[in-house]
Amino acid sequence: MADVKDPENTLIMETTHGTTVIELRPDLAPGHVARIKELAREGFYDGIVFHRVIDGFMAQTGDPTGTGMGGSGKHLPAEFNAEPHVRGTCSMARASDPNSADSQFFICFGDAGFLNGQYTVWGQVSEGMDNIDKIKRGEPVANPDKIVSMKVAADAA
Repeated sequence: MADVKDPENTLIMETTHGTTVIELRPDLAPGHVARIKELAREGFYDGIVFHRVIDGFMAQTGDPTGTGMGGSGKHLPAEFNAEPHVRGTCSMARASDPNSADSQFFICFGDAGFLNGQYTVWGQVSEGMDNIDKIKRGEPVANPDKIVSMKVAADAA
């Protein structure tokens, strides 16, 4: 594991396939970053599956029901920004309402520029993208991989 520059704005996500480090971007989406950190600190993401994984596009997680229909119960106002959706981008999933993001998020496998400006980018994978690449594909995924645990690096020391 490399040196973490800002432990308060770094997530350590243990997946079925190993560790992934996500650098949070409060400069882009302060409300979303604060909520994700709050949920991580509550253990909300621990054990949640990657329920929708599309090869060449993205891996989606964050739904406690594993169906793509659930969340934490708290919708977040959109914080759309100019950050591009590229390999390793972490962005919020949402319904058609721009202000419907909750706890579900996705990690891009590659360039997804068609999403730019329409979804809230809140982080970037800095290490362990190879572990995200190994996540089982499907819509829904049979025997899905999961987040074993997700912690704010400042709390993991």
